[in-house]
Amino acid sequence: MKLLFDHNLSHRLVRALADVYPDSVHVRDVGLQNAADETVWTYAAQHALVIVSKDADFHQRSFLLGSPPKVVWVRRGNCRTREIESLLRTHASDVEAFSRDAEVAFIAIG
Repeated sequence: MKLLFDHNLSHRLVRALADVYPDSVHVRDVGLQNAADETVWTYAAQHALVIVSKDADFHQRSFLLGSPPKVVWVRRGNCRTREIESLLRTHASDVEAFSRDAEVAFIAIG
């Protein structure tokens, strides 16, 4: 499973979580750092990426449109990148199961 980290999360998560989520990317890595949500959504769907974001807009979009792409909604306010890394490591098995479940479009963690 490959993740696409939204602009509201650090690009450093790609390297920090490479052992758990290999081949993941940040929007900055693919030239989408300033792109509209719709553009990020389309890119993720076309490249079989799971969007990871703190942005409730992606959660709402997934609720209305379903998947692909799937969305991991990080329900944390201001926090350190290490906290997000720890959260995604702790929930790795949940995120993996979610990514394989054809019936669900988003998961909230936090």
